Amino acid sequence: MLSTDFEMPLWASMSRVCGIDEAGRGPLAGPVVAAAVVFPRHFRPSGILARLDDSKKLTPELRAALAPAIRQAAESWAIAEVNAEMIDRINILQATMLAMNRAVELLGAAPELLLVDGNRFKPVLPIPFETIVKGDSKVFSIAAASVLAKTCRDELMSAYATEYPEYGFDAHFGYPTARHVEAIARHGRCAIHRKSFKLRKLGEK
Repeated sequence: MLSTDFEMPLWASMSRVCGIDEAGRGPLAGPVVAAAVVFPRHFRPSGILARLDDSKKLTPELRAALAPAIRQAAESWAIAEVNAEMIDRINILQATMLAMNRAVELLGAAPELLLVDGNRFKPVLPIPFETIVKGDSKVFSIAAASVLAKTCRDELMSAYATEYPEYGFDAHFGYPTARHVEAIARHGRCAIHRKSFKLRKLGEK
């Protein structure tokens, strides 16, 4: 479980520290979603927020319970998505950067520092940033962003499962599972599939 120990020394000289993370870089279908979260200065988690961790380590039920608690406790938060068509147009790395920057822009008041999961970031706004490898397992604000991004994307993919029931998006959320690959082989790709993501199992080049 995570605390805000990473943020505490930063809050000594600034008040708006923003955690950023994304969900959906690897799937064959659906958008990439990014979230940005700013907690109040000197925030200490309690209650269910004391159970926050890297979203990949949490059960879907716990993520679903944490998401509204994060939104309520945050000083500001925002979520942005970039769809499959844009991913194909500019590539997944650039689409991820675009989603992250859109989320920051949607916050309203600009943060003083961005804490970004991973090792790459290309800011649009002139805001200092720090990239942190595996930041979603080290930094509370980034972990919170990872939960918001993941739960939002899962909800989107579950909705797409109703529109495209033959693919089972509510089970694999667009990731290249055996079931998903088999569905693509049988039905071809639908409108939300990323055409630029190739599948060697289907002989694509």
